[in-house]
Amino acid sequence: MEALQQKRELDREMQNKVSFMAFIINEFARTYKMNSQNAYLYLKKYGGFDFLNECWWALHTDNPMWAVRDIYLVCYNNGGMK
Repeated sequence: MEALQQKRELDREMQNKVSFMAFIINEFARTYKMNSQNAYLYLKKYGGFDFLNECWWALHTDNPMWAVRDIYLVCYNNGGMK
């Protein structure tokens, strides 16, 4: 029974992570005037997606504007364009 509860909690956490990542990629796209697919590819190329994947828990507690800005700075520091 305890194992089932742990699985449900992991599933819920994964859903939260995926939902936040989808939301913030769309916010990034909107902020920097690109479509979602191009935003995703940009984030993958310049390390923003890895940062988002690793730090989503901390980023989701912040204002989305600051989360997008943090991801932008990671990409910029990895060669992304202004």
